[in-house]
Amino acid sequence: MLDQLKDLIVNYVDVDPDDISEDSQFIADLGFNSYDFMSFLGDIEDEFEIEIDEREVINVKTVGEAVKYIEQLQN
Repeated sequence: MLDQLKDLIVNYVDVDPDDISEDSQFIADLGFNSYDFMSFLGDIEDEFEIEIDEREVINVKTVGEAVKYIEQLQN
């Protein structure tokens, strides 16, 4: 799942996929702005066939947290 997320991330920010770790923060480390992040969430919903609650996702700051959040929604 981490590799799938990396593939989506590089569509939005100019970062080498090898430089993305579970500790990478979307805004501080990867350079997402709020518009890109919201578009990225839409791609996550499509890719993983889930429904994201925007009130919950504001607590997701790192790639690792995103992986855990997606896994919760898939179960």
